[in-house]
Amino acid sequence: MKKKLNITPGEAVGIVAAQSLGEPGTQMTMRTFHYAGVAEHVPTGLPRIIEIVDRKSKPKKPLVVLRLKPEYNNKETAEKVAQRIEFVALEDIAYVKLNLAKRKIIIRIRPDAKDYYHYIDIPKVLEQLKKQLEKEDKRRKAKEVDHVVYDPEKGIIIYFTEEIPYRTIYRRYMKYKTMAVNGIPGISMAVVTEENGEYVIKAKGDNLKDVARKVKEVDITRSYTNNIMVIYELFGIEAARNAILKEIKDTLDLQGLDVDVRHVGLLADAMTYHGKVMGIGRTGLAGSKPSVLAKAAYEETIKHLAAAAAKGEYDNLKGVTENIIAGKILRLGTGMVILKYVPPKKSKGEK
Repeated sequence: MKKKLNITPGEAVGIVAAQSLGEPGTQMTMRTFHYAGVAEHVPTGLPRIIEIVDRKSKPKKPLVVLRLKPEYNNKETAEKVAQRIEFVALEDIAYVKLNLAKRKIIIRIRPDAKDYYHYIDIPKVLEQLKKQLEKEDKRRKAKEVDHVVYDPEKGIIIYFTEEIPYRTIYRRYMKYKTMAVNGIPGISMAVVTEENGEYVIKAKGDNLKDVARKVKEVDITRSYTNNIMVIYELFGIEAARNAILKEIKDTLDLQGLDVDVRHVGLLADAMTYHGKVMGIGRTGLAGSKPSVLAKAAYEETIKHLAAAAAKGEYDNLKGVTENIIAGKILRLGTGMVILKYVPPKKSKGEK
């Protein structure tokens, strides 16, 4: 093990890691794997790697994995939690229609709503909506709602007064469509799976913050999301560094590409070195370099050179890129040391 950890002093580990990651990256396919019977989506391939190294704040396919506390680790509780966190909007359980000509919004319960959302008390939702309408209208100076026709089994028809403009009615319509009736915003398609005797909830989304705040059964210290920025905000920079390492390694492994974990770790270290998660592009690591030549070598060459010339900046040639551009000896490998020749002393008998 000790031999595996050692490297030659002055080894250019950056370029070795870059080649180790870059070469398999060209072989990656754009395939996406779907697991039959399980409503989960796993981002894969080169697009996922790009998402990670570019530090995207919102992945295209966010995923959350929730583990329960030991006292709640049973199938019945897991299924109840999954139902409780799955976000359901009003338009999922009802047809929300707008009739501007008659100045009304019609909310009709879908016939199949009770089959799909049997755990939601639909009449209670409608009752709460009716009370909310009355409460909101009392707070307003100008009355907006003329009257409400309410049927707990069928739905609600909201009639608006003649005084309010059409745009206000339309805003109300858009608001009611997306109004939450169940769950946590950003969490959908929650399913329960069993892993080594433990019940795990997997769902689309990354709203781990609200899950931690609202769901007491979830052990947040063992839960996970593939959104690295959420992990950074909740658990800190070390957790984010481990998440970067895990996500990249898992993506490579899924494609059957064998990359040394130390090379991936070096990338994760570089992205989190400054105490925050940084991408590798011009707005991240490449753009934060103090060297003018290094920044110019990456992107927007003329822009960087012109700005440096206008400000009278200089380059002290301490990095790798700038020394290559300038044709200087690199401070790597044998270039890290300066050899001084000390001639042997001559003995008294020698001339």
